[in-house]
Amino acid sequence: MSFGETGGHITENAFPTKSPDQRFERVVEYAPNAMILISADGTMEMVNAQTEIIFGYARDELLGQPIEMLVPERFRTGHPRLRRSYSERPNPRPMGAGRDLYALRKDGSEFPVEIGLNPISDGEKHQILAAISDISERKHREEQIARSLREKETLLSEVHHRVKNNLQIIHSLLDMQTSSVIDIQAREALIDSCNRVRSMAQIHQSLYQSEDIAKVNFADFCESLISSLLATFNVDISRVQVKSNLAHVELTIDQAVPCGLIANELITNALKHGFPDGAKGQITVSTEMNDEDVVTLRVSDNGRGMPDDFTPGTSDGLGLQLIELLADQIGGTLDITTNGETTFVINFKIGK
Repeated sequence: MSFGETGGHITENAFPTKSPDQRFERVVEYAPNAMILISADGTMEMVNAQTEIIFGYARDELLGQPIEMLVPERFRTGHPRLRRSYSERPNPRPMGAGRDLYALRKDGSEFPVEIGLNPISDGEKHQILAAISDISERKHREEQIARSLREKETLLSEVHHRVKNNLQIIHSLLDMQTSSVIDIQAREALIDSCNRVRSMAQIHQSLYQSEDIAKVNFADFCESLISSLLATFNVDISRVQVKSNLAHVELTIDQAVPCGLIANELITNALKHGFPDGAKGQITVSTEMNDEDVVTLRVSDNGRGMPDDFTPGTSDGLGLQLIELLADQIGGTLDITTNGETTFVINFKIGK
């Protein structure tokens, strides 16, 4: 059996070598995308089989025609200017980066596309090879995902709204109960519980109002919390001032609720116990975040300070126990300084 043999020898023409042009045309023809070779004046000089499939034209209907026939009517007027602009600075790149591009089928329907442009130069002849991908399916999937996300965001926003409303009802019930409680300690315990419930409600209110329903702007929350506590304890702001220096820190709900309760406990404790008998002073609330995403929450006051026998970690007060438990819950550390000003510092790494 012989293949192009003469006297047992392979002839020179048995496997003819394709020219560079033939190899180029073969690559273009069997490319998985629509490939169109365009002349400098915008005329289609070569199209492949995929172009016929995507656009619905026969090959002879496209060759020699301006590329603008595949451009939707509303974009057609400005297309020659864009083509000339590319020809002045030709380089391989995507067309219309950052913009939605559409093409026009023979039946008049439009579809979204991605287009890659490559300049081809042969001496004085300059051409552009356009690779066109129909991304209709991908766009459809993206729209489905976006719609699903919007529905979930709406549902989650409604959940935060309802949780906030339920917590406000609990707060109102506790607040009403305080009016009928005669025992001073019991009344104060109820007031503290009211404040804790309200701080949680404010977190959910912040999430409901936020553009990003997964994150809480902790600075805004703290400002709202301070205003609420000043009103609750009827603080004379000319006597006790609360200063804030709050960096922009966004927390997930898993960290926002514990941090909100910590801030509530620390500010409440300073307002209730730091300035007895008409004493004057200042409470400072601050947050900061370093480059390693470690957040520092600091609450200090220059009031009467902690009891002389106070030892960190040994207090039987519910407020301090809560602070210690909540700091541990967010993976943070608690440092207490009682020399001069009383300062509570909580450091924790921000969640993602």
